Amino acid sequence: MKPTLLSLLLSAVASLVTVASASASTCLPGDLDSRYCDRDGDMVADAPENPAEWVDPDTLVFAYTPVEDPEVYRGVWNEFLDHLSKTTGKKIQFFPVQSNAAQLEAMRSGRLHVAGFNTGSNPLAVNCAGFVPFTMMADRNNAYGYEMEIIVPADSTAQKIEDLKGKTIAFTSQTSNSGYKAPSALLESSYNMKADQDYKTAFSGKHDNSIIGVANKDYDAAAIANSVLNRMIERNAVDASKLRSIYKSQSFPTTGYGYVYNLKPELADKVKEAFFSFKWEGTALLKEFGNAKPAQEAFMPITYKEHWAVVRDIDQAMNVKYTCR
Repeated sequence: MKPTLLSLLLSAVASLVTVASASASTCLPGDLDSRYCDRDGDMVADAPENPAEWVDPDTLVFAYTPVEDPEVYRGVWNEFLDHLSKTTGKKIQFFPVQSNAAQLEAMRSGRLHVAGFNTGSNPLAVNCAGFVPFTMMADRNNAYGYEMEIIVPADSTAQKIEDLKGKTIAFTSQTSNSGYKAPSALLESSYNMKADQDYKTAFSGKHDNSIIGVANKDYDAAAIANSVLNRMIERNAVDASKLRSIYKSQSFPTTGYGYVYNLKPELADKVKEAFFSFKWEGTALLKEFGNAKPAQEAFMPITYKEHWAVVRDIDQAMNVKYTCR
């Protein structure tokens, strides 16, 4: 039977719909692990198109980046987590992670739903764990950031970075921006100092360990986030008179907060609402973070594509690959 004009038109329309649908589902090239898909070009994993793949747990698990003793922060986050519970209608469990690796694995395996990942581990969290960052702390005018500093004992003879040749420099972990990646890139590119050749390396695991280690002279120097240092000084966790800074970097974005990519979209929207509607006044969160410079006293909207560009540039300079194991 000879096809009619109508049947040909309907066939053409069906083909166009099929092509458009396939195009809409096409994953754009990028660094995301193969289990994730970025269809809109924002460099983070999109929610699955199949609702059967969404997660809608009775209890949301929250973890704050382990830059210091996690148990210290259980109380700091308590009021916010109560607000998160009321906003989402879910029970909330605080997960005191002990390392960046443990936090990444928890989200990748589906055991962590909402989190704050530190600056340097955000790219790994995004690409390997399906993390979708959407906010970070800032002041009320959206000023944000912290600097990487290299500190030494106050009575050290070191006055500049070159004086650290042959000395032991403490880093936190290899996923940390200010605790490893930025200072390592700086030492090699600007000062021609290679690790374990021109200086000895040590890994403390956390910024507070590095800071206390320098104060106690366990290390000759340490690369740290000054936001952590300032908070420790404010609560008398370290004696500022025992430390001296010999280098201060440009500003970097702070901890990025977000949710796992396959959280049910309506629930993900409620999580966002909780962050942006939280009232900081009189809370433990403000007491802990409000003394930063600039103050961290509100949650501002961010995008991974824009705000983490400087971190990705450092990673590229260091030939860091977001390879998921």
